[in-house]
Amino acid sequence: MTLRFLLLLFIIMPIAEISLLLQVGDLIGGWNTIGLIVITAFVGAYLVRQEGLSTLQAAQAKMAQNQVPGNEMLEGLLLMIAGVLLVTPGFITDIVGFTFALPFSRKFIAARAAKHLTVHTVGGAQQRTYQHYTGDTRTSGQDADGETIEGEYVDKSANDDSPRLK
Repeated sequence: MTLRFLLLLFIIMPIAEISLLLQVGDLIGGWNTIGLIVITAFVGAYLVRQEGLSTLQAAQAKMAQNQVPGNEMLEGLLLMIAGVLLVTPGFITDIVGFTFALPFSRKFIAARAAKHLTVHTVGGAQQRTYQHYTGDTRTSGQDADGETIEGEYVDKSANDDSPRLK
C-alpha cells in the first residue's frame, strides 16, 4: 500500500507541478514565474533556518531539564522535509513546505503525528550515568541479572593529606 502510494506520488506530483507552472507562466509570464520560484526558495530556506535554530534551542532546553525532546525531534524532521520541499521548484511543494515550516501548523502536525508513534528505547547492559557534585559521584547501572544497582561514593583522595602506603 505504501509503495503504491509513493509510486503514484512520484508520478502524479511532477505532472501536477509542471501543469501548474505552465498555467502560472501563462498568467504572469515565464520570467516572473522563475523569479517567484527563486524567491520562494530563498524565503523558505531562511524560514527553515530560523525555525530550525529555535527548535534546536527548545530541544536543548528540554534535554537540560532531563526531558526527552520528542515533539522537537518531530518538528525537526518536519523542518528537514520542509527545507527539501521549499528548494524543489514548484508551487505545490512550496505550499506543503511552508505548511511544515510555519510554527503554528508545524506544531499542530507534530502533535498529531506524535499520537500515532511508538518509541522503544533500548539501554545497554552497562548503562552508567555520572553526575559530579563537588567531589561526589553518583553511578547507576545494571548487573548481569538486569537489576538496577545504585550507589554513591565520595572521592576524598584529592582532599586527604594523610600519608599513604605505597
